[in-house]
Amino acid sequence: MRSTLDGFGEGLLELGRQRGDVVVLHADSGESARISPFADAFPERSFNFGISEQDMVMTAAGLSLTGKMPFACSFAAFLTTRAFDQIRTCLAIPCLGAVLVGTHSGLAAGEDGVSHQMNQDIALMRSLPNMSVMIPPDADSAFRMVFVASQHPGPVYLRLGGEQVPDIEGTKEAELRVGGGRLLREGDGVTICACGIMVHEALRAAEILSKQGISAEVIDCFSVKPLPSQLILASLRRTGCCVIAEEHNVIGGLCEAVAGLAAGENPVPMRYVAISDRYGQSGAPQELREYYGLTFREIVGAAAQIWSMRRR
Repeated sequence: MRSTLDGFGEGLLELGRQRGDVVVLHADSGESARISPFADAFPERSFNFGISEQDMVMTAAGLSLTGKMPFACSFAAFLTTRAFDQIRTCLAIPCLGAVLVGTHSGLAAGEDGVSHQMNQDIALMRSLPNMSVMIPPDADSAFRMVFVASQHPGPVYLRLGGEQVPDIEGTKEAELRVGGGRLLREGDGVTICACGIMVHEALRAAEILSKQGISAEVIDCFSVKPLPSQLILASLRRTGCCVIAEEHNVIGGLCEAVAGLAAGENPVPMRYVAISDRYGQSGAPQELREYYGLTFREIVGAAAQIWSMRRR
């Protein structure tokens, strides 16, 4: 049981051992972002900018222009909002190679409350041309995405959470790439597209649905931008309906991305399991997911509802 933050920290340290051009910038979040092992091993390549995400992003752009591979890390709530102008102007417009690491995303900040929780970051990053968005569901995926993101020619937003979760079986053999996705479970009754921690809820929901006679196909949409379009469309043609689950506002995230894809290529009945355009509040992360309806129970209910409406 490890978090995606744990996997990221391990991957960053290993990447630093392999590549001397990797540098890490953080906004006073070395411990919380699991950067400390890298900073201890390579102090000359680790820089703390304090609570100044704007300076951090601009410096990352400058380092990229000099041939370095910068990782800029901070709470998702602060990185994507405080430094949005710098991300757009200094990284996305010139399409510079850099990895933006948004930690404690979704409801992971928990008791720190709405100011530290971030359920709009996917929408912000998706809106930027040249920006790619990746969301690992487990520590093993996060480890590998460090390497994938570092090899991408443009900026990548890597969204991480703090929940301790098991590694998904089969992940080690899967190929991770920008624009990719993974078919974790085959079925012909309903497609479930999920990202991040909601992948685990989707797999649990699929088990329950199978006992109800509904065969669910589960897709890990770890690349939210660009989407694994062909994988999703092929599944929609098999099932004729879709449930989309994400720990994010229903507006602007995976729900709208998949819905937009389907609307243009293969319209099918859809239901969303996401935060219904509300801000978070203080509480334990698991309690908040229960409160906002981000569990396997809501996925099961949504799937059962649209199964009878599916287009075959």
